[in-house]
Amino acid sequence: QAVAEERVGRRCGNLRVLNSYWVAQDSTYKYFEVILIDPFHKAIRRDPKINWICKPVHKHREMRGLTSISKQTRGLGKGHGFVQTIGGSRHVAWIRRNTPDFFSRK
Repeated sequence: QAVAEERVGRRCGNLRVLNSYWVAQDSTYKYFEVILIDPFHKAIRRDPKINWICKPVHKHREMRGLTSISKQTRGLGKGHGFVQTIGGSRHVAWIRRNTPDFFSRK
């Protein structure tokens, strides 16, 4: 699903990927619908619920793993069920926990 978002994001560079969802599947492929937003449309820019996506910092969220499914795949979230990814990723958390801490105690 994240791969589908990336492909659509590459193809439609002028639009922002909001989210995606499963539509269908057969024996070979899975099909997803990807929700795209035009950040320069007046209706989007005026709507306070969605105009956050118009800011430049939200360009290519799908490529940086910031969409809902990408965060879910990476194990990111809030609460006690997500302590394995504190710091941004499983790898960073593992490195932090397995690096000796040799500071002096006085």
